[in-house]
Amino acid sequence: MWLHCQCDIQYLPTGLQLGKFQFSFPVYLWSTRDVCHRLPKMGAYRYIQELYRKKLSDVMRFLLRVRVWQYRQLTRMHRAPRPTRPDKARRLGYRAKQGYVIFRIRVRRGGRKRPVPKGATYGKPKSHGVNQLKPTRNLQSIAEERVGRRCGGLRVLNSYWVAQDSSYKYYEVILVDPSHKAIRRDPKINWIVNAVHKHREMRGLTSAGKSSRGLGKGHRFSQTKGGSRRAAWIRRNTLQLRRKR
Repeated sequence: MWLHCQCDIQYLPTGLQLGKFQFSFPVYLWSTRDVCHRLPKMGAYRYIQELYRKKLSDVMRFLLRVRVWQYRQLTRMHRAPRPTRPDKARRLGYRAKQGYVIFRIRVRRGGRKRPVPKGATYGKPKSHGVNQLKPTRNLQSIAEERVGRRCGGLRVLNSYWVAQDSSYKYYEVILVDPSHKAIRRDPKINWIVNAVHKHREMRGLTSAGKSSRGLGKGHRFSQTKGGSRRAAWIRRNTLQLRRKR
């Protein structure tokens, strides 16, 4: 890791005396002005990002443990005054200006029970399972949906992981006010004002929602070409006899 500085080399002749020190060789003095522009820079957000890559370090273990304790004292869903991870929030589209809102929510970890009375499913033995069921969507997508239901007038932009303990996972959801002038006049974000983007989180259009749908770019996502797994399956299993005209 390089220390960024701006410096200037000054040459002083032999026999120089600086205070009580006598030099019998040429001296090069460095002052902070001119060189070192080509050294790589690291901003504050880059340092924060590196911290979160080492979650098992002593600093992060202590910090996350204290944060989780604080979150447990709050309600299940509440508005955060500022993002806990400003570097991550900015990478996902957040900007510290009017029209952007941060909500923090916790989701219970683990699988989900089938909601049937007294465990009676009234079907074939294949569908008798009640306890060991796993949700098809990830917990982050579920957290976005719950925040979107509470804040119906806002648009869910994205979300990110904050902390977790033995029972819950905590996420922060970035929301945008589509009726705010600062949003409507910003060409980088006013695409979300269109009505087609209402409740993106309910339709799996956010980043977390797309991951559970198997959408993405590259050779690993060939099973969802055409928009979904079903569309890809139908295209591969349909016999198309093209007629020469």
